[in-house]
Amino acid sequence: MTKEIKAYIITVSEFSKGSRTPAERAKFEAEMLKRISFYQHERLIHLIVTVLFALLTILSLFAEFAFGGFLLLTAVFLVLLIPYVYHYYFLENSVQKLYKLYYKLTKNENYEG
Repeated sequence: MTKEIKAYIITVSEFSKGSRTPAERAKFEAEMLKRISFYQHERLIHLIVTVLFALLTILSLFAEFAFGGFLLLTAVFLVLLIPYVYHYYFLENSVQKLYKLYYKLTKNENYEG
């Protein structure tokens, strides 16, 4: 997914530099909105998974302190949580960047970025 989003951001940046007909721009803007919605969905799913792993990590840590024997489980959750947080951070920033590119492309007057 990261390669796809990075490639699409480059595509949008290159498209915005060229001169296009209004029909081409409208078609590209519609496609861009559709792709942004796909990326928003991906971002939501990863947020849910990241929060779930964070909660499981905290719960297993509490279980380790209370009962003992959960150190390996806590370590596994923590090892999985770190990449999930990193990937969610990438998704969030990429979607925000796509918003900015969309506003720039459509010259939205309500945009302050």
